[in-house]
Amino acid sequence: MDIIDPILGIAEKLYSLCGEVKANKKRCQRLGMRVKALEELVDQRQKLQQVFQEATRWREDEEDREIDCLELQKLLQSLAEGTKERMDTMHEKMDSTKKDVKDIKAMLETLQKPSILIQDIREIKPEELTYDMPKEPILKNDNSVLYKGEYNKFTVAIKRYTYPRSTSPSQLRSIFKKEVETMKRFESPNILRMFGICVQQEGGPNPNYLIVMEFCEKGSLREVLDSQSKLPWDRRARMSLDAAQGLYRLHQSEKKFQVHGCINSRKFLVDTGYRVKLGGLELVKTETSLKKSKDRKSCSLCCSSLCYSSPEQLESINNPYNKACEMYSFGIVLWEIATREIPFRDWLPEEVLKRVSKDKYTEPLPEDSPKQLRELINACRSYDSFHRPTAGVLVDKLRKVVEQLEED
Repeated sequence: MDIIDPILGIAEKLYSLCGEVKANKKRCQRLGMRVKALEELVDQRQKLQQVFQEATRWREDEEDREIDCLELQKLLQSLAEGTKERMDTMHEKMDSTKKDVKDIKAMLETLQKPSILIQDIREIKPEELTYDMPKEPILKNDNSVLYKGEYNKFTVAIKRYTYPRSTSPSQLRSIFKKEVETMKRFESPNILRMFGICVQQEGGPNPNYLIVMEFCEKGSLREVLDSQSKLPWDRRARMSLDAAQGLYRLHQSEKKFQVHGCINSRKFLVDTGYRVKLGGLELVKTETSLKKSKDRKSCSLCCSSLCYSSPEQLESINNPYNKACEMYSFGIVLWEIATREIPFRDWLPEEVLKRVSKDKYTEPLPEDSPKQLRELINACRSYDSFHRPTAGVLVDKLRKVVEQLEED
């Protein structure tokens, strides 16, 4: 490379001479251009050599590393700040979610509690009701009578409590309040609908407590079964499903499962479309409260006949009443729908006790009854309580029976 400098000096001299020459100007101009091009080429080679000189390369690489380090530090700092912001935001969201969950939990606990107040239910003025109390009631039992009446020109059923005189007004009001709260809490198409309450002479010695309910034209399920109404198997299956849905609504509604306490065919009512609805909710209790109850006999054998009592209840009055016991009682109701007969007709209590609890007897079903329906009824009347289906399982299976019968 040391020879380049003298060559460049000669080239520059030739280039200046080519500019001063007087003859052969074109040739000299071409020579000058070539010399100039050579000079530029040599300059570019020198620049290229400078670029690839080792010292220069190491210096520039070091400068690049310093710049890269600075940029990387800035990037890491930026990421750290962004991550901190996101973590702070996430913690805030988690705190907010925990608070929401706590609020929802509190709300659910509130909903699960029997917090319906009597003043939250519509109170109907006596003058708004029309019914003839001396007239023969449409339904009567030991504790109440049911009348047909009118409310706002709409046909309704009016239930009046007729507990013995030994029942104090405060006790009567407590019973009345319990049924009202239960009807309000368990509103369902298959549970008797309540329109409101009416209290007459509340401050007097003999107050009247009335519940105004929807009127079911065909009366109780037992009355329908005793009538001459045509009930093909698809209709009976549908009625069984309606009754099971009412019971399921009661059993599965709250954290502490409720039981009706006195299931029989007179506790179900039937409207004009043969839709069955569960009524008589004044004895509804939780299983826990029944287990704690000192008077288990009144809970377990509350019906007028032993025919609805489960084998385990018949064996011991101290056996706690629970959902499994109630499913047996409901199995007897399903048997009534299938046969239209009265269970254990003309049997003595001693016979029922022996045949059911000792001999594991169940009354037969009609031979022409659908096989699937017959199996479900027998399952509900199983001697062993753990073989009986829950209300939810029964509803699912009855729905399939109804669908199959309606298709056929």
